[in-house]
Amino acid sequence: MFGGRSAEHDVSCVSARHVVAATDPDRYEIVPVGIDRDGQWVLAKSASEALTAGDLPDHLDPTGPAWDPLPHLADLTADSEPGSVVVFPLVHGPLGEDGTLQGLLELADVPYVGSGVLGSALAMDKLAAKEVLAYHGIAQARHRAIHADRLIDPGSDGYRAMVTDLLADLGPTVFVKPANMGSSVGVSRTTDEVSLADALTTAARYDEWLIVEEAIDGREIELAVLGDRSPQVSGPGEIRPGAEFYSYADKYETGSAELVIDPDLSPEVTVGFQELAARAFLALRCSGMARVDFFLADDGRMLLNEVNTIPGFTPISMYPRLWQAAGLSYPALIDRLVDLAVARHSRRRRDTGH
Repeated sequence: MFGGRSAEHDVSCVSARHVVAATDPDRYEIVPVGIDRDGQWVLAKSASEALTAGDLPDHLDPTGPAWDPLPHLADLTADSEPGSVVVFPLVHGPLGEDGTLQGLLELADVPYVGSGVLGSALAMDKLAAKEVLAYHGIAQARHRAIHADRLIDPGSDGYRAMVTDLLADLGPTVFVKPANMGSSVGVSRTTDEVSLADALTTAARYDEWLIVEEAIDGREIELAVLGDRSPQVSGPGEIRPGAEFYSYADKYETGSAELVIDPDLSPEVTVGFQELAARAFLALRCSGMARVDFFLADDGRMLLNEVNTIPGFTPISMYPRLWQAAGLSYPALIDRLVDLAVARHSRRRRDTGH
């Protein structure tokens, strides 16, 4: 499943193309299902035809005949052996990565790759995730939560006081983010009251809850997590942005960011990051896969940035590259994720009395 209504629609279509291309046709019959920008579900006819012809485009196109998920999923699973139908959700962002799609798949009683409803929702909402991670003693950058209601009257004394207070509390340089979004969509780096006000307005286009976070001087380190209750953690990778920060353009358009596999880190720091990644994965009730992003501050602090439960699967994405460096090929990674989905579904059916 790919596409979706969020601002990460295009990223999802590219991710889906590469997962489909790497999936073993001798093991799987692939049914591409797209969700267009208006939220309409379709059987992606052009993607299926391209797959049959062996000539996939750069991204899958969510166009085709209407496809109603619940009855069609029920038809697919009705006469099938348990676990023989598995959904691989590649719908990034809200209404896909936030537990909503996962809830629908739970209702349909079909195995699916990745975290469940709770884990998906927690990790997608950066503010909720920060609260849970703080409870578990995992260090993070200092931040403040702002609701979009506070932006209604930007000319008021209260608004100006809020902006001044944020900079006084968090420092002269801060980042502003929508709480529920990924791929750096709606994220801005600000250095004064004017740019902070503009950044708040930009972030509010994507979510009603906003995060204002202190800027960390240091390095950006990412790790890939795979598994369930006893997760495996890859070695680290490092992001060296091509701009002031790792922006959407850096990730998916310009390719100017440098992604370094096996960066220069001491064994102690590497193990520390791996332990923190596993702790965060379990604390947020993640399952299947997640990419866990950190800052390594110049003063040596290891600070968790965020956890992504449906990480990008494009050719320049860190998640599959980290596992490839660990000896797990792209096709084998897909197989592993499908196997985890089937095992988790079987366990949940058993534990809930099905």
